[in-house]
This record gives sequence, C-alpha cells and structure tokens, in this order.
Amino acid sequence: MSNMSVRKLLVDVHTHVYLPRYASILRSRPNAPRILTRKTPSGQNEDRLLILDDEPSGGRPVGAQYWDRDEKLKFMDQHGIDISFVSSANPWLDFLPFSEAQALARQLNADLESYCATGPSVTSAIEFKRLYGFGLLPLVPGAPTPSLPEAVSQLASQHPHIRGVIIGTRGAGLGLDDPALEPLWAALAETGLVVFLHPHYGISTQAWGPHDNGHVLPLALGFPFETTTAVVRLILAGVLDRHPNLRILLAHSGGALPQLSSRLASCIEHDPVLAGRLAHDARWYLCRLWFDAVAYGAAELDFVSEAVGRASRYARGSKSALGRGRKEGASRMLFGTDHPFFPPLRETEKWRSAVENLEAIEEVERWTEEDKAGVRGGNALRLFGLLPCDLI
Repeated sequence: MSNMSVRKLLVDVHTHVYLPRYASILRSRPNAPRILTRKTPSGQNEDRLLILDDEPSGGRPVGAQYWDRDEKLKFMDQHGIDISFVSSANPWLDFLPFSEAQALARQLNADLESYCATGPSVTSAIEFKRLYGFGLLPLVPGAPTPSLPEAVSQLASQHPHIRGVIIGTRGAGLGLDDPALEPLWAALAETGLVVFLHPHYGISTQAWGPHDNGHVLPLALGFPFETTTAVVRLILAGVLDRHPNLRILLAHSGGALPQLSSRLASCIEHDPVLAGRLAHDARWYLCRLWFDAVAYGAAELDFVSEAVGRASRYARGSKSALGRGRKEGASRMLFGTDHPFFPPLRETEKWRSAVENLEAIEEVERWTEEDKAGVRGGNALRLFGLLPCDLI
C-alpha cells in the first residue's frame, strides 16, 4: 500500500455500540441505565434509552443502530468511512458491583473482539479490518485497584483487534487522580493501549435551571466540562509526568481544556499549593494528549490545533518562542462521528454528525492537504499502531 492509499482512508475513532449482551442487561433493569418500552401518542411501541435517572425527555429513542453490526457497517458505507474504532457507550459498567463488572467486562471484551475480527476487511495491499475496538475495564466504584493491571494485561494479550480502553471520569469512586490508580496508568502505558476518556455524568443539574431545554445543556456543556475537569485533575496529579508513554484520547476535542489552558497555567503559577508541583507549564501537557475532531466547526478545530501546536514551547527550560506549530496540533486530532447518537430525523438522510465533522476538517483554511488527510485517518492509524514503520 502506498502512502497515497493510506492518506485516503477515513477513520472514525468516536463511534459507539451497545453490544447485544449489554443491551439485554439494560432491558432487564427497572431503573437507569435501562432500555424501556413505552407507547407513543399514536399507540406504537417505542424503545427508549435512559442512561441517567434525571435525563430530560424520558431518554431517547433506541434501536438496531445501537447494537447491530450490519447497521454500523451500513452507516460507514453511507458516509465513506473505511475503518471504525468502536467503543461501548456510556455508562459502561459503572452501575455494577465489582464482581459483576469484572465478569461482564471479560464477556463484553470477548464479544467485541468477535464483532471486530469476524467483520469485513478494507481491500488494499495491507489488510485492515474495518472494525477495531476500545475494550472495557472493571473500573467501577469500589474496585480493588490492584486487580486492574491484570485486566489490562489480559485485554492487551488476548484481543488483538482491541486497541484501547474507554473509561469514564469516576475511576474507582474517587476520580482519575486517585493515587490508588497509579498501577493502572503504569499498565496502560506499558501495553500501549490508547485510553479514550469519555464523559457520562456531566455537572450538577442545578446549573441548568428550571426551564426545559431538552438534552442541549447537559450534552453541549455538561459533557465537555466533565472531561475538562477530569483531564486537568490528571495533569495536576502528575500522572502525565510519571507516565510519559501513556496515550490519552479526549472526547469532544478536549472539552474546554484548549480554551482554558493559559488560564489554568496562570492559576497554577499563582497558587502556593500548586506552584512548582508540575514538571512543565500546564499548557505543555496539551502536546501529550490526543483530541477527537468532534467539534462540528472549522473554527473550533483550527483553534484546538493552534493551542496544541504551541504547547511544546512551554516545556520547562524550553528556549523556543514558537512551539512546533499548527501542523503538530493537527497531527494529534482524529475524525469522529459519535454514531449512533444524534440520528437524522428521516432515514434517507445522512447523519449531520458525520457530515458536519468531515466538512469542518475540509474547511480549516490553515491546514494543508497533508494535515487534513492525517485528521481524516492517518493520525488514527499511527496512534493505534496499524501502519508499518516505513509508512509512519
């Protein structure tokens, strides 16, 4: 396969599934997270997904696109997507006690391996599967943290089509900066599994006020704010300093982190508790992270790439006034769709989440064609170790 052939691949790193085993569990539950059936005003039965008890609008419609592999491939074909890195959708295993979460994680990881391995391939000189996955860890409140590195090792050694893990923000109950999680970060860094950090809980619903605004405030603001807080806590705890090989992919273009990184750096420098704690200026850590390109606009993508591209100049002791530039920033951004959420209102339409995020990449004026090709697919192939050394 030539470099040109690789550059043409479109790779989706933010696309979800509820595997049939998981969906069956959700159907059996009396409270959130659950799948319930209710009558529509016209008298039809409708399945609804309720992932939080206080979710607006009584949840959202849910159907085969959430668990049927053929539906995933149909969506990919409709939008020209060659390869997808599929992850279980939130809330993962957070609602289960550890013993149940541990057993279910093993089962779902085996299911996901089969989902990917028995699927079709991309026809090329180098054979890529069309589907790869992010696995699950039994990282739930109350989990005995010494057991987690073994789960990471098993996942990495037994499931070749699973190239990462998806995790939420609560860890074992005390957040991701919990010192007890140190062995987990070491294991993830050692295996090279990519950590996809994804929100679920948002922020307190009191912030949204009394008016019914549907899902807009929790999804547009609450999710990105949750991600921002979680990754900043990781930075402040020194996790990225201690584990330089740890690879973390942030959902929704990193939330507010790029926008607030300079404010964060200033607050740290003026705080006697934190000043001097980190190995580098807080802005430097942006060049240690990866960002999906699920931002829905070219201006937003351009801003993120600019903030990430300048980050290297903030290394402690750096004499550079410029950093590595926008190209470096673009190299850490990866196309995503958030499928199967936000479906079109009519079945014949393309999904706006796919179309708008792809158009946004194309419309970043300051990106070169090479930059855009990387964001569309090449960066993901490199991050997940799918390219031969001579094509990296």
